[in-house]
This record gives sequence, structure tokens and C-alpha cells, in this order.
Amino acid sequence: MSNTYKVTEIVGCSSKSFTDAVQEAVKRASTTIRHLGWFEVVEQRGLVKDGQVAEFQVTLKLGFKLEE
Repeated sequence: MSNTYKVTEIVGCSSKSFTDAVQEAVKRASTTIRHLGWFEVVEQRGLVKDGQVAEFQVTLKLGFKLEE
């Protein structure tokens, strides 16, 4: 039996940290994507407002197994 996987990209955001942005993005994605199996951080960036870091942003690739 062969397995087939799909990869999609999402962007997670947090006012706390990059780690929190990843955690929240995976948590949210898992509510709509079945069989979520892995993630890969492909980009990190942030929003600067008034000379301060206002938001942490991460682009994630998510992999999930397709149903048979």
C-alpha cells in the first residue's frame, strides 16, 4: 500500500514570539486539516511599529496524508 501526502503553506502570527506563532498556526491548522503529520518553518519575519517588534510572523509548510 502506498501513501500519498499533500503539502500546503500557511502564515502564523503572534505578538509574543516566533515559537508562539508556530504553535498557534499548527493548532489552528489542525482544526481543519485531517492527518496533519509535520511542519517546516520556511521563513521568519516580523512587523516593526514605532521602533518596536509588534508581530512575529512565520511561514510554514504543512504536510498531511491524503485519505484513501
